[in-house]
Amino acid sequence: MIHLRLMTPRDVPLGMRLKEQAGWNQTEADWRRCLQLQPDGCFVAEREGVAVGTVTTCIFGPIAWIAMVLVDAAVRGQGIGRTLLDRALAFLDGRGVSTVRLDATPLGRPLYEKRGFVEEYTLTRFEGVAPLVGAPACVRDKIAIVAMRPEHQDRVLRFDHQITATDRGGLLRHLYTETPAEWQLAMRGEELLGFAVARAGSRAWQIGPCLATTEAGLPLLADALARRSGQHVFLDVPADNRAAVAAVSAATLVPQRPLYRMCRGPKSEERVEYLWASFGPEKG
Repeated sequence: MIHLRLMTPRDVPLGMRLKEQAGWNQTEADWRRCLQLQPDGCFVAEREGVAVGTVTTCIFGPIAWIAMVLVDAAVRGQGIGRTLLDRALAFLDGRGVSTVRLDATPLGRPLYEKRGFVEEYTLTRFEGVAPLVGAPACVRDKIAIVAMRPEHQDRVLRFDHQITATDRGGLLRHLYTETPAEWQLAMRGEELLGFAVARAGSRAWQIGPCLATTEAGLPLLADALARRSGQHVFLDVPADNRAAVAAVSAATLVPQRPLYRMCRGPKSEERVEYLWASFGPEKG
């Protein structure tokens, strides 16, 4: 018998154990962020009184994300992942969400397809050691890479919404509070052309989100990599953004695996050409 209940902060060690089994990169801070953003939409599956699975959701107005669908390796193949996914979808349907999105691994993709999800596009996770180079202070076309300050937040949130067509303000404010020193902006005078963020993972630094115009994407991505020189990094890059793929490949990073960005319901109007690196599978 499978019993579902709300996830609480006491379940963070469970989440960490399951993500370690799966070889994922999340930290305790990532799990706590999920709980803080949607405390009524994160669930645990118990089998015979033992916690064996997780799923999280996060609502951004009419669009929501499902993530962290994890099942203990010892009890996989018994319908637990399917039960968790159905509970997450029922929760989101009950909240009136019209579009549900997620990033699927090759292992999880068939489950999502059976629940009506379709692929929007493919990302490639690149990994490796960032090259040992200095971060450029100023680049071509009078574009400068500068540290983000608190007064920039509203402009950054508007920029993010213009590209993702999703109100991720709560998520980005959380992330800025956690890691203010890891945000960099691409500016031309007072004009915002892009932003990039990095955060520590359990296996590597995750670079992303990195959102920028065509002219600012390359210098911003180069700066983000330079700031992690000599460190192990992950980046989830849209396969169709050939300039981003070329840049990370030139930095000697190598493809680890594909991730399939999938959607159930009306597709969002996301401008993928301005997405240089995704936040990660948890929130797009």
